[in-house]
Amino acid sequence: MSGTVEEEEPRDAKLVKSILELMGVQKYEPRVVNQFMDLWYRYVVDVLGDAQLYSEHAGKQSIDCDDVKLAIQSRVNFSFTQPPSRETLLELAKVRNSIPLPKIIGGPGVALPLEQDSLIAPTYQLDIPTKSFPFTEDEMDMDDEDWSKPDLDKETSGSQPTNLQKSEQDGRKVSFSIGAKRPRS
Repeated sequence: MSGTVEEEEPRDAKLVKSILELMGVQKYEPRVVNQFMDLWYRYVVDVLGDAQLYSEHAGKQSIDCDDVKLAIQSRVNFSFTQPPSRETLLELAKVRNSIPLPKIIGGPGVALPLEQDSLIAPTYQLDIPTKSFPFTEDEMDMDDEDWSKPDLDKETSGSQPTNLQKSEQDGRKVSFSIGAKRPRS
């Protein structure tokens, strides 16, 4: 049964397998052959397309061997470039390494922004009333239930502002950051 599978393989697949064996590749997945064939077909189509363009540019009716050679040569020059020689690389490295590095101004490590410029520093705002307490002594004598909920409706119904309203108007806000360093004096 294995003999029939090999006989049914296309000629190109057999050729790819023989190239792999000649290169010393003993084990490979079956998909490798298909991938090489895809690469091979794509390359041939691209080269023949370039050869057709060169043939049309020369005013010929058909593609000849010179057009294919020119297409292969242009594709090799375009796709596969040779790295520079060792001497050229050494010369370039010598020129580049002769330029001194800039001096490091700060200390080692990454320079972090100041704390006041940081967006992750926790901040708090407190309202500090100018008066010591908004309630009078009479309101403080209420029983526990009434003390937690002062009757503000009676006080706010008049035209005069109450102690609580005055303290809200006269209050000042204090903003500070937790963990901020105090200036030394």
